Amino acid sequence: MTGSEPENLEVLRAHIRRLEQSGGARRDGATLSLGAAALDRRLPGGGLPLAGLHEVRPAHPELDDGPATGFLLLLAARLLAARAGRLLWVSRADDLHAPAAAVVGLSTARLLRACAARREDLLWALEQGLDCPALAGVVGEVDAVDAVAARRLQLAAEKAGRPCFLLQRSAAGTQGRLAGSPALTRWQVAALPSDPGLPDLVGRACWQLDLLRCRGGRPASFEVEWDDATGDLALAAPLRDRAAAGVA
Repeated sequence: MTGSEPENLEVLRAHIRRLEQSGGARRDGATLSLGAAALDRRLPGGGLPLAGLHEVRPAHPELDDGPATGFLLLLAARLLAARAGRLLWVSRADDLHAPAAAVVGLSTARLLRACAARREDLLWALEQGLDCPALAGVVGEVDAVDAVAARRLQLAAEKAGRPCFLLQRSAAGTQGRLAGSPALTRWQVAALPSDPGLPDLVGRACWQLDLLRCRGGRPASFEVEWDDATGDLALAAPLRDRAAAGVA
């Protein structure tokens, strides 16, 4: 071993530590606000880092697939409101409900939908989409992704400077396979009862959002409600009331 090798090794280790602390994402400051200050404050840079991989999954696949999809549709709508281009949404089946996308403000004119029967083809389509400058980002609906495939998507998203969202449609039994994922964030979504406020009226959609993983940040849990008039998320009323009482 030459005298310079230990020094070079230490430089390499320091570089790896910096990448890990930054989540491996490009430090261009590009983030996406979730529309709720309480959520944005828990994310590095004050919002969702755009140059990287993000995972969304239902807490209970048989019950919370709708809320998880709704949360991802909301993220997609906010992305297209902030960036030019179109969004590529790749799934195994052609079952994305277009009216639901319109409700959250996601323009179907800017939505490209593709189906891939095989997981390998779906992942390939996502990588190709990330390499396309005309797209603002990509979304893939998958059952599970191994660490190698997830790393490829993270690196592709980092290089492109645009997000890749993975919707884990079947979360049951995949926790171990997801443990080594390089995703910048991992969200788990569950439905909560809504408070209609008035009899016989449907209230705002309420979700339990668990931030299970956050590169450069800490896990957190939120009870939120979605305002279909503004397209924003906010802390659910009981949490706002408790926060106000604490300040008083």
